[in-house]
Amino acid sequence: MFRLSHLLIFSLAVLLSGVTSVARAQSNPVPVTVVTLNAEDVTLFSELPGRVAALGVAEVRPQVSGIVIERLFQEGGTVKEGDAMYRIDDAVYEARVQQSTASVAQAEARLTAAEKEEKRVAELLVRNVASQQAVDSAVAERDAAQAALLVAKAQLQAAKIDLEHTVIRAPLSGRVGRALATQGALVTAQQAEPLAVIRQIDKVYVDVAVSTQDVLRFNRAIATQPAALQSLDPTVTVTLADGSTFDQTGTVLAAEPQVDPQTGVSVLRIEFPNPKQIVLPGMYVTAHLPFEVLQGAVLAPQQGVGRNRRGQPTAMVVDANDTVAERLLTVRGTQGNKWIVTDGLKAGDRLIVSGLQKIAVGVQVAPTEEPDA
Repeated sequence: MFRLSHLLIFSLAVLLSGVTSVARAQSNPVPVTVVTLNAEDVTLFSELPGRVAALGVAEVRPQVSGIVIERLFQEGGTVKEGDAMYRIDDAVYEARVQQSTASVAQAEARLTAAEKEEKRVAELLVRNVASQQAVDSAVAERDAAQAALLVAKAQLQAAKIDLEHTVIRAPLSGRVGRALATQGALVTAQQAEPLAVIRQIDKVYVDVAVSTQDVLRFNRAIATQPAALQSLDPTVTVTLADGSTFDQTGTVLAAEPQVDPQTGVSVLRIEFPNPKQIVLPGMYVTAHLPFEVLQGAVLAPQQGVGRNRRGQPTAMVVDANDTVAERLLTVRGTQGNKWIVTDGLKAGDRLIVSGLQKIAVGVQVAPTEEPDA
């Protein structure tokens, strides 16, 4: 009996101590730090892998055959459209031009003779000295001479074009790579191997692969939120292979109106200025593409958002009576060090970001606004 009475006295003392602690906690509000939230329109981005492609690519090939006698460009340098890049031995083509010039002179002489003959026979016909058959033959000879002159002139023009092609010129402006043919090399017209490759990289394309889910999500946004998409910023940024952000922004040019049945992706083409020529064709990048605008979303600091036992995002807020309340959140992603919340928080809510270990739902608190909120 003596031990039982001592045990009852001890239990009663513990109970009274707990009641005193709770009363003391209720009478002394727990200090916490809060952030007053604001609602704003938030743009969601999709991170997509992409590959850089040149704005234009030209493979320099000879249009006539011959021996390369001179290279006229600097490897790795820039060329302008029309700049001479190679010279082919033109002796044979000079001879062809002279030969064609002589053929034109011969054809002109034959035409002059045929015209005089046709005129003479026509005068004889008037005096009834020549027959109509002779006149017809003279006219036919004149027409044949005119046709032969046209053929000779065409051959001369072709010979001059071949002579011009002995100087191989840049088909477009851009940056040229290494020389794939050296002085003394024998080249042939329309050969498969290029002599050099020119790439326009002052502007570049980024071709990104868009998944079927992103295509459907964007198409649904177009159908349900046309007004919101009008305010969507169309500029695109990219992250380079070293983790840095490219200092230029791009613009979406076009999208393939189909999905590849083998890969399940659609290709989106974005154009970027590249004045310093930092990015090169073939590089892999990550494009940050805006695809949706969330109207009236709340950006909640990450230190104020936790998870319950079911893994659902939750937050503790201070109500109008300075009492702690718990909210279940709907989160759409992150922006910097903040969660993008579309449901569970609203403008004006005071989110607890510090002192969470000392509080529970229903506890009275003394909130203090975070200085750098």
